[in-house]
Amino acid sequence: MKLVIAVVQGSDAEDVLDALHEGGFRATQINSAGGFLRVSNVTFLIGVDDDQVPAVARIVGRNTNARRAFVNPLMPFASVSVADADFEPVRVGASIFVLPVRRFERLTG
Repeated sequence: MKLVIAVVQGSDAEDVLDALHEGGFRATQINSAGGFLRVSNVTFLIGVDDDQVPAVARIVGRNTNARRAFVNPLMPFASVSVADADFEPVRVGASIFVLPVRRFERLTG
């Protein structure tokens, strides 16, 4: 058993969650704000059998959009005006972490 932790941009969260449900996967959604680009993120926790990890990764990949963003490389240490900044382009998409699970229980009250 594996725990897939998928961090996606907030704007992609609904599409990812819908696609996971259509694929038969359950997911827990945690909303947060990213420290790097300071945009909304959503973290999904998805418990799956080992052989289902590639399917979950495909679903996340197909339902997220990599976007180019410009980042001040000095942030948060120095504030500069946009006109003076030498911003660096970065591709922003989704991140997936896969962790082994020793035990899983679904509690029903």
